[in-house]
Amino acid sequence: MSLDQPSRRALVTGLVGVLGGGAYFLTRSGDTATQEQVSSFHSSDETSALGVDLAGKPIMGSPEAPIQMYYWTDFQCPFCGKFERETLPDLVREYVDPGTVRIVFISLPYFGDDSMTAAVAGKCVWDQVRDAEPSAYWNWHTAVFEEQGEKNSGWAATENLLEYTRSVDGVDADALETCLDERRSTFETQVDADAEHARSLGVSATPTFAIVDRDADSLETLVGAQPKARFDEAIERIQSE
Repeated sequence: MSLDQPSRRALVTGLVGVLGGGAYFLTRSGDTATQEQVSSFHSSDETSALGVDLAGKPIMGSPEAPIQMYYWTDFQCPFCGKFERETLPDLVREYVDPGTVRIVFISLPYFGDDSMTAAVAGKCVWDQVRDAEPSAYWNWHTAVFEEQGEKNSGWAATENLLEYTRSVDGVDADALETCLDERRSTFETQVDADAEHARSLGVSATPTFAIVDRDADSLETLVGAQPKARFDEAIERIQSE
């Protein structure tokens, strides 16, 4: 079954295919969007219709947006970087800013220790800014993707993440360092739980997207660095049901 097929059962039972465009797959064991393009970020304590615990996850867009897009990503994934550069800015302008779609960011580390470190750092940063200045998370998120290098080359190691953070407005690098020292195991447990839940939904690649009508039983899934046209088609099908 193609991921173009709108099927909640397909996702929940693990039937996930690849639509091209590139993706990195999990096993069991520059034009980047700017803060000005982003509506706002907010937090939520909901558990979504797909059973995704939204607590502790950055959410871009209006809390009232009728369509929710889950975005499973890895800071070291080059296809995630391609999506962020080439497609995400247009999706933000056309769907997020007007209040049609909100995007839930979910870290799904694939490439080992540095991917996990970046995922934990993301949780630390979100925890730091979500109540006072949630959109500062976007400054940090885009800064890390702008620094993306070869996977496991060390670019996403702790010391480098801290260095990038020192140039990001609204994020305290010293607080991030403290969080990585003191709360790493707690956040690693959360990331592992998110990864396990993703596998239970059939998500095994980054980037993967699930686009859901929050009030109806309709779902579209995409895998890989798809062009905007594929998202347009998926959103249009959701809206027409």
